[in-house]
Amino acid sequence: MKDNKKKIFVWALFDFANTSYSIVVVTFVFAVYFKEVISEGQPVGDLYWSFAISISMIITAIISPILGAIADYSAGKKRFLLFFTLLSIISTALLYFTDAGSVLFAVVVFIIANIGFEAGLVFYDAFLPEITQPKNYGRVSGYGFAFGYLGSLAALGIAFPFITRNMVKETFPLSALFFLVFALPFFFYISDTRKPAVKKISFVKVGFSRVSYTIKNLKNYKNLALFLASFFFFIEGVNTVIFFAGNYARTTLHFSMNELIVFFLVVQTSAIIGSIFFGIMSDSIGQKKSLVISLFIWIGIIIFAFLTSDPENAFISFLNGLFNQTREELMLRSFYVVGLLAGSVMGATQSISRSLMSKLTPDDKRTEFFGFYSFFGKSSAIIGPLAFGFVSYTTGSQRYAILTLIIFFVIGLFLLKNVDDHSGDAKPQVN
Repeated sequence: MKDNKKKIFVWALFDFANTSYSIVVVTFVFAVYFKEVISEGQPVGDLYWSFAISISMIITAIISPILGAIADYSAGKKRFLLFFTLLSIISTALLYFTDAGSVLFAVVVFIIANIGFEAGLVFYDAFLPEITQPKNYGRVSGYGFAFGYLGSLAALGIAFPFITRNMVKETFPLSALFFLVFALPFFFYISDTRKPAVKKISFVKVGFSRVSYTIKNLKNYKNLALFLASFFFFIEGVNTVIFFAGNYARTTLHFSMNELIVFFLVVQTSAIIGSIFFGIMSDSIGQKKSLVISLFIWIGIIIFAFLTSDPENAFISFLNGLFNQTREELMLRSFYVVGLLAGSVMGATQSISRSLMSKLTPDDKRTEFFGFYSFFGKSSAIIGPLAFGFVSYTTGSQRYAILTLIIFFVIGLFLLKNVDDHSGDAKPQVN
């Protein structure tokens, strides 16, 4: 048991490491820097950013199931994770060399960094069933996300002095170093089950053949297929929030950099609590019920954010009369509430999804099915950001763009209601 606790800690420490990339590059610092400096504050910056995200996700979505099948066959999860981790770390450090007008270079380097980060998660997530028992999937997955948000708080703490001194570019190699240092224990301590070497065989051919076989027989995993379809839609909304939260607060609500830092501190702190709380709750009442609760909260968050993002909105006028504060102050404080609520379910939704996926996945196809899990998650992140970027660009308003997210959460909820939340469904269901 002591050894398992240590494995869980080291596994969660990798989440602590890689979330530094997520907060510094994807969600906050580089996302804002890309819009304001690289794209020189032009509205088309949202469209460029959505293209960069979508291209990286398309590539990751395509390669993830193939890589997962190869890793299952060769028991090489850790080797693949190491390769993609280093790819992300090196590319993140290279973002230091971006500047005003260097859109193409910035997009290419970001795409490579994001592929490394996202593809690595396929193999990292697949280790969950190997370090704990099914009855603890929810809480252990929640611990991982909680550690991740602790890591993002630490990364923001390190970046803060540089941001306040207008040394934004320096935060990118710092994030890369943070990622490297805290990811190393995973590769030294967590072991990967090895299989006997097979001579004269193409792992690529094996990957394609196994994925082809799984796709043809996915109808035999009806419950898992239904969950993946639901996951495709609701994670669309979550991913888009992550990709555009910083830009939205900066562009639409005119947050200063200091206010943005406070906002993300609120988000990350509430995410730690939410990940642990929902993780424990999902083990108690079931992953499906916990997911449903989190998705209803997301819908409420989007509606509240829309209503409080326009100083002339009737809802802001109502709050103005109720609290006797300026409209700008009410918008600022309302978005802090949005951040508090979003943080509480941001990690929780992803964490519960990962634990439910672990419960529904066949033991001998873990990484392959997590490849499909990644495929659905990454391919979903193509449509959401593009929809947000397109609506923002055509209307000139990010406020209307966020309403598109409600559609994804509602469809996800509708499909999720038919998913059977039981561990026995890891075996194929044949008529």
